[in-house]
Amino acid sequence: MIVHHTVSGAQDAPVLVLSNSLGSTLAMWDPQADALAERFRLIRYDTRGHGASPVPPGPYSIDDVGADLIALLDHLGVEGAHVAGLSLGGMTGMWLGIRAPERLGRLVLLCTSGRLGPPETWSERAATVRAQGTEAVADAGVRRWLTEAFIARRPDTAARLRDMIASIPDEGYAACCAVIERMDLTSRLGEIGAPTLVIAGAQDPATPPEHAERIVAGIPGARLEVLDPGAHLVNVEQPQAVTRLILEHMEA
Repeated sequence: MIVHHTVSGAQDAPVLVLSNSLGSTLAMWDPQADALAERFRLIRYDTRGHGASPVPPGPYSIDDVGADLIALLDHLGVEGAHVAGLSLGGMTGMWLGIRAPERLGRLVLLCTSGRLGPPETWSERAATVRAQGTEAVADAGVRRWLTEAFIARRPDTAARLRDMIASIPDEGYAACCAVIERMDLTSRLGEIGAPTLVIAGAQDPATPPEHAERIVAGIPGARLEVLDPGAHLVNVEQPQAVTRLILEHMEA
């Protein structure tokens, strides 16, 4: 299975893959895409069950979404790539660093976790989505993604992101909840050898900075940046800072 994807930037430039959060499409990276495509062959994709990607029968595991990324790299003829991933996308990046380290250059992990419990949070959310649709979790999702001050200042952006969550196929969203419900990478973080930057949002209610601190403690040589203000989609709230940090890390 090949997930839906876009490629921009020069064909001969270093490859950078952007991987998305639960409930989003590749459009979540719009604030960074133009600037990053000036320096990289930029690959963005919709996680399985999201956007224009297929919705295979679930539940899914972190091995499934990780294998999708490898299949996409193979499909595009890419032997190795840098990866920046947010939330579920960051989990995918960590998986790649553990399971296929030869495919990974540098790694940026945004607002993510090596283990994000409790498991019942995810099974209950999946049950809600299967019963009522992604529309039922869209408002709460935006409140996790953005600080209240940003929502008040940019209601247009908040509304667009709410519509993004509500557009995700119900079964795709629910099946991806199972990825997070069952995922635990904490004991294997020390196997990640890729130079790693971890970015957290100071006001992130989904993956507070202590999750980032645990990742930094586990990955040898990893570095932490906490952006304030910033909730879960810190790349939307702090677009220039996130773009700068990604570029600095990738080109170090």
